[in-house]
Amino acid sequence: MDTLTVEQNGINAVPEAERRGRPSDLFWPWAGSNLSLFGVAFGVYIVGLGLGVVPAVITGALGYALSFLLVGLVAVGGARSGVPTMTLGRAPFGYQGNKLPTVFSYISNVGWEIVLVTLAAQSGAAILARLAPGLPGTTATAICFAVAAVVVIAVGVYGHAMIMVVQRYLTYAFIVLTVIYMILMMPRLGASLETTAGPGGWVGGIIFAMTLLGLGWVNCGADYSRYLPTSSPPRSVALWTALGGALPPMVLLVFGVLLAGGDPQLAGAAGGDPVGALAGALPTWFLLPYLLTAIGGFLAGAIMDIYSSGLSMLALGVPIRRHYAVLIDGLLMVLGGYYLLFVSSSFLATFQAFLAIVGVVMAAWVAIFLVDMWRLRAGGRAYDERLLRAGAPAVNWPGVLSLVVASAVGLGLITSADQNIANVVGFLMSEDLEKSTFGAANIGVVIALVLAGVLYYLITAVQRPRRTA
Repeated sequence: MDTLTVEQNGINAVPEAERRGRPSDLFWPWAGSNLSLFGVAFGVYIVGLGLGVVPAVITGALGYALSFLLVGLVAVGGARSGVPTMTLGRAPFGYQGNKLPTVFSYISNVGWEIVLVTLAAQSGAAILARLAPGLPGTTATAICFAVAAVVVIAVGVYGHAMIMVVQRYLTYAFIVLTVIYMILMMPRLGASLETTAGPGGWVGGIIFAMTLLGLGWVNCGADYSRYLPTSSPPRSVALWTALGGALPPMVLLVFGVLLAGGDPQLAGAAGGDPVGALAGALPTWFLLPYLLTAIGGFLAGAIMDIYSSGLSMLALGVPIRRHYAVLIDGLLMVLGGYYLLFVSSSFLATFQAFLAIVGVVMAAWVAIFLVDMWRLRAGGRAYDERLLRAGAPAVNWPGVLSLVVASAVGLGLITSADQNIANVVGFLMSEDLEKSTFGAANIGVVIALVLAGVLYYLITAVQRPRRTA
């Protein structure tokens, strides 16, 4: 498919004649989308659980690897079927039943588009304030917001081929600029951190790292592997997806942990405003490259989200072309970003808390999806397209029931700093658990993941295999 041609495939299975590339190509989109400077703040957050340098690095790396392994396994379904992620969900949930998790997936994608473009605009404005002191802050924010929105929408409209190329070159640039940035910041690093948390802190660190990274991408895994040839080795598809998503942010994680050990004051500021705080410690000559690194990292993630949100809209049954769906999502992104930047002073915190709720549902969803995919493979069957069309069973009750029960339990075991949302979640937590590292790490996400998979397996084990003919 030509990079400069708008992608015409929607949620249909990509014809074999249009499939090309190698599993290793998957490294680039996932690496680019996870190289934002938020990765430094993530290291600071994990240290905040009471972990020293070695425990924080080990638990963070394990959490990243485990969560993106799930994304890699979902990507295998894309290469096998040629169908996007949330459309494949029709197999375990039914044509109509699949709309429940797809709504949450859509909200999650659009929400993160808004958050990432907003962060890109705020970051750009903060750095422009140093480069051009006379430029009004509102004007700088508006310029950066407009540029960010146009880039994200344009790449999303062109589609898969454009994304694969753009993300590859963005990753090249990010790697070079990030290495220079880390060299400049080297004198501020140190290892003087003590571990104050017990064994629960280690487990909490792994859970927290999983929720910070890969669990936010499980609903997109197959969207970027569906153009690979059907013959692509499943292990390679999973491996390159996991490496791309987990390895680059691991480097930023280590940097964030060492920054907390060497300069706790700067690390604390970076935890709240990673781009602005870290920019203040840099020489003026590197601010422009740093600006490109900061904004580009956020935009790379937003590009992936807007493409996947368009596919989720189609999976809901909205009868429009894929690129029109992206334009609608782009409009929502612009409206939401405008509200966050120029109207609201507190909505961002509330909205991010809501996204944690979406994360519980997506964790339950991926467990059911992977159990179903494993059962199909164990039975020697492939995805039958008839399971994915309107004529398929309307609701597959084992999948829907498992999703609802596991999500309810998971929501009962997470916490929120937003008082309004806190009144809705955490209803299964004791006061001691809520104050523990498990509570801070939102253990409900992982509980939902495990419970959903076990429930779906047990319920379907006592049923006859689903007919595919």
